[in-house]
Amino acid sequence: MTIEELEARVEELEKELRNFRDIEEIKRLQRAYGYYLEHMMDDELIDLFSDSPDTMLNILVGIYTGKEGIRRYFGSRKEDSKNPEFLHQVMQLSGIVDVAPDGKTAQGRWYGFGAIALPRGKGISQLFMGGIYQAEYIKEDGKWKIHKLTWNPFYSFSPENGWVKPERLPDEEDMKVSQPPPKPDKPRDVNSRYPSGHIVPFHFKHPITGKETEERIVPAQ
Repeated sequence: MTIEELEARVEELEKELRNFRDIEEIKRLQRAYGYYLEHMMDDELIDLFSDSPDTMLNILVGIYTGKEGIRRYFGSRKEDSKNPEFLHQVMQLSGIVDVAPDGKTAQGRWYGFGAIALPRGKGISQLFMGGIYQAEYIKEDGKWKIHKLTWNPFYSFSPENGWVKPERLPDEEDMKVSQPPPKPDKPRDVNSRYPSGHIVPFHFKHPITGKETEERIVPAQ
């Protein structure tokens, strides 16, 4: 192999490594969005988005443009997020990310699935939902940010009704556990079961600001 061929191969490998690093950073960015969305942590969510004037959040209720528009939407959910019975868990799943050849923009596609509980009046509205996120990303000051994010909801259903017809549901006997699990080595020291208000601690810093994430645990009422 000639020197020219070696140099070309090294350049190709460096390009592949940059592309891999970009994809991993974008995946981390989108997954962080899902964790912050669960508790409507508005400041953390807003900081994930680009400063570009044409930044966009396209969701079921409508389209919000620019960072201020996105701030207006997430800021409006602040009261919900203070309630320990509030939950907006939409998992970011099966992500596929493609970075443009110039390494400045990228596109992604993710499944979103999760559980939602919305305190309303004296009760709680509960449902499961699923859909697909379409995302455009942009690199600003060396960091990837969300440029445009579109949520395409496919279905939602209440836990009590589900999506299976009543006549196809199994009998109670069929649902019984045949054998209990073995005795654990020690009991759990944290109760994270809904509606505890407990937020599982974040091991990572904010992808854009580099700040430690405050859990802001909501006490049970």
